[in-house]
Amino acid sequence: MQTTPYSRPEFDPYGSNDVPEDTTAHWKAPQARSPVVGSLQIPGSKSLTNRELVLAALANGPSIIHRPLHSRDSRLMIEALRSLGTTIEEVPGDGAFGSDWKVTPGELTGSTTIDCGLAGTVMRFLPPVASLALGPTTFDGDEGARRRPMATTISSLKALGVDVADEGRGSLPFTVHGTGSVTGGKLTIDASSSSQFVSGLLLSAARFEQGIDLSHSGERLPSLPHIEMTLEVLRKRGVQVENPEVGHWMVKPGPISAVDVQIEPDLSNAAPFLAAAVVTGGSVTISGWPEHTTQVGNDLLEILPLFGAQVTREGEKVTVTGGVDASGKPVISGITLDLTTGGELAPAIVSIAALASSPSTITGIGHIRHHETDRLAALATEITKLGGKVSELEDGLHIEPAHLHGGVWHSYEDHRMATSGAIIGLVVSGVEVENIATTSKTLPEFPELWSSLVEPQRP
Repeated sequence: MQTTPYSRPEFDPYGSNDVPEDTTAHWKAPQARSPVVGSLQIPGSKSLTNRELVLAALANGPSIIHRPLHSRDSRLMIEALRSLGTTIEEVPGDGAFGSDWKVTPGELTGSTTIDCGLAGTVMRFLPPVASLALGPTTFDGDEGARRRPMATTISSLKALGVDVADEGRGSLPFTVHGTGSVTGGKLTIDASSSSQFVSGLLLSAARFEQGIDLSHSGERLPSLPHIEMTLEVLRKRGVQVENPEVGHWMVKPGPISAVDVQIEPDLSNAAPFLAAAVVTGGSVTISGWPEHTTQVGNDLLEILPLFGAQVTREGEKVTVTGGVDASGKPVISGITLDLTTGGELAPAIVSIAALASSPSTITGIGHIRHHETDRLAALATEITKLGGKVSELEDGLHIEPAHLHGGVWHSYEDHRMATSGAIIGLVVSGVEVENIATTSKTLPEFPELWSSLVEPQRP
């Protein structure tokens, strides 16, 4: 079966900042009556899209962003940059999921309020940009965003001489009083709870008078591939970046070049679709998979075989085939995995583990307690409610085999929690996901793509 690459949802990337939701009905997760077999495309990477939007806004001329992600997170970034003086226009493109964007930098001006929604990239990447603007910029977001760690961003800017008014909260809301310039220089921070604290500073640092000499002082540094991604996009725009050792980065002051870039498919958003092959003993192909990438989703090619799946590659197509026994029944082995570098993959990986025939222990993911929700607690709660056996560890989860039953799976306004419920619903009858529309954060097309992949399998 070949799915259509795109089914346009009733969701306007340039409309209201509210996540569309229907609180009166739950989404009945499609159950696969046979192994899921299909092929599909995935929209662009959120991480790359929002990094490129920031750099294009700070560049020395117009840039074109080809095949970007059209989602709530990218829309929030666009509206924020527009409010700071950047012109962003839709232009025709050849992508299956929407138009390209032309980004023309303007003089950065504050005197505005930025809605961060639940987007960590907006709340952590844009305060340094607002420091370069002239005038005050207030940052706020959804209620859940006010619970996300922001103290490191706020204290970092204060250490660089920026006036930030947060009334001692160390969280949203706060106001950055930009003066049009930032001195920069040496700075030490603790980025243990999010690599975005590092990336946010690095993205703007070439516009600081002295650049930045940044060091990390915490015990651990999660999601290093995301920082590598930041370094790569900076280098592609001609920024001089050095990474002499782990936890130490230097950005030289200088221009950020205007370039046209093409956004890779979001490999982390491929996780639930590839998981569908694993848990049903089927075969799913993702097209457009880059040969070389800094996306953590690429780790799926090494992780999924641990469950007993087979991964094959033919050009830009990656296929995952689930393991089966002699009768064709899915076989899923438990795993022991340190997922420090790929915490955003944890919800999908844990959902597979909950359906395995032997125990799994997944560690190195304590930092995902500070994502859109406490993902460790949320996963443990929802799987347990369906009859699972999950124990929370200090930095991970331990999952024991158990017979699962149907029920309501809460999303906690977290897109990856919503897709995790869909994975379990493939093989467990009667799973209903509360607020599937929260997937609009990074993948508005999820319900359509999921149904087009799963429902044709029904007899």
